[in-house]
Amino acid sequence: MFFKVLVFVSLVLCLDAYKVLVLAPTPFRSLGVLGEAIVRHLVEAKHEVTFVTAFPKENTKNYRQIDVSDNALALSGNDDGASFTLAWVMENPQLMNDIRYLQDVAYIIANETFQNKHFLKLLQDPKEEFDVVISELYETELYAALAALYKCPLVWSYSMGAHWMALRLVAEATNPAFAADYLSPEVPPFDFYGRLNKLWLQIQWSYIKWADTLPKEKATYERLLKPIFENRGLSLPSYDDVMYNASLILANDYKGNGLMPSTPQNFQFIGGYHVETPPKPLPENIQEILDTAKHGFIYFSMGSIWQSKDIPVNIVNGLLKVFGELKETVIWKYEDVLPNLPKNVHILKWAPQPSILAHPKCLFFITHGGHLSSIETVHFGVPTIGIPIFFDQFININKAVANGYATKVDLTYNLHNDLKIAINNMLANSTFKERAKELSQLYHDRVVPPGKELVHWVEHVVRTRGAPHLRSPALMLPWYQKMYLDVAAIIISVVATAFILFIRLFSRNSRKVNMEKKHN
Repeated sequence: MFFKVLVFVSLVLCLDAYKVLVLAPTPFRSLGVLGEAIVRHLVEAKHEVTFVTAFPKENTKNYRQIDVSDNALALSGNDDGASFTLAWVMENPQLMNDIRYLQDVAYIIANETFQNKHFLKLLQDPKEEFDVVISELYETELYAALAALYKCPLVWSYSMGAHWMALRLVAEATNPAFAADYLSPEVPPFDFYGRLNKLWLQIQWSYIKWADTLPKEKATYERLLKPIFENRGLSLPSYDDVMYNASLILANDYKGNGLMPSTPQNFQFIGGYHVETPPKPLPENIQEILDTAKHGFIYFSMGSIWQSKDIPVNIVNGLLKVFGELKETVIWKYEDVLPNLPKNVHILKWAPQPSILAHPKCLFFITHGGHLSSIETVHFGVPTIGIPIFFDQFININKAVANGYATKVDLTYNLHNDLKIAINNMLANSTFKERAKELSQLYHDRVVPPGKELVHWVEHVVRTRGAPHLRSPALMLPWYQKMYLDVAAIIISVVATAFILFIRLFSRNSRKVNMEKKHN
């Protein structure tokens, strides 16, 4: 009898389990972390997950893994990628947010993903079925084809906030006069130059996308996806239809971040879902260092892509001198050996960042300002000194400064001297810590934790067959109708016709009057 009950319960649980395809193929560690977090929450909710990842793990008992780690080779073959280090960035700051470069990187990675032998094996199996596809959204919409292939809803996982590049896929682009994005560092409200710059960047991004990137994406879509669709007896849908067919965007941001534009119903904020609660225990050696930090400790990390070992030697020596003058302990994520360390400085080649930030003796975080690091600092209520390098890091740090819990230092050859001033300011001013705690309370003031909300929205999309009730009517109209250009054309035509008729009538009457004068 017990066995029958157990089988029945298992069957009931299986009825609520969905087959989910999760894609995180970009070989940027932060995007990999977000993908892993999505998988973790879905697996905990008893769903069957297939994970396409550039960072495969050895043990994956609870889900299936598709290894696309070769995608990293596509970037390493690029001349810029071969020298994409902090030292290179310092010499080439003008290239950091090059729009064409960003779109090219995303396209190259997507192109490689669809040709990866492990991923192709999955796609070419006509027996494979999924209830929903969840894909990272990074400068390309090629992965939207998978929802059409498996005839299921599409959910975008967006690593940032309410930026117009993402919003245009489910509603319409925001007005550049007041909405921030990752292409520029300005925080609203913008001055005249800021508004002009935002408008120009939106035009520039759109033109490069339309004139250069989109034709390449469509050609790749036709070349690589058509045989796969035909293998299933399906015709390849229009790429324009596919790329605007998402049911939902899950954004890694939180509403308390401030100064956000209005968002549609199918754009949901679940920022912080990658942070495990409670954080994992620290290794014993790190735990001992932090616990015995008599005056507290400062944590310094430049993230996963950028490595401190690539900082020029003279700056490293300057930083060690600055840190050695402090009474506080310094934990530095440094990926190489450093001789002659000051007694208060400890080097970690790998750092369990969330667990370090969660420690009560953490005074502040010196960071590059990546979005995951920015979320984690707010999660744990830790003030920051930001040294932005690339992509969205500038706007992240500027928002943190505007919110009152951070200060900013530029990445220059004078970094050690500028950082010394910032550190002394942070240690002397308690308002940074107070503001960080206030914002952390706001961040945590939610109906449910972000991980549970993630699972809810994914399940909601599947249960409602794509959540059509959440879709914006903005996607039903062509751009010229949304801008009332058709109405404007009719008005102009009517006015022009009336004007022409008036001129002709006036001319005719004038000739008639002149003729009468001649006869008289």
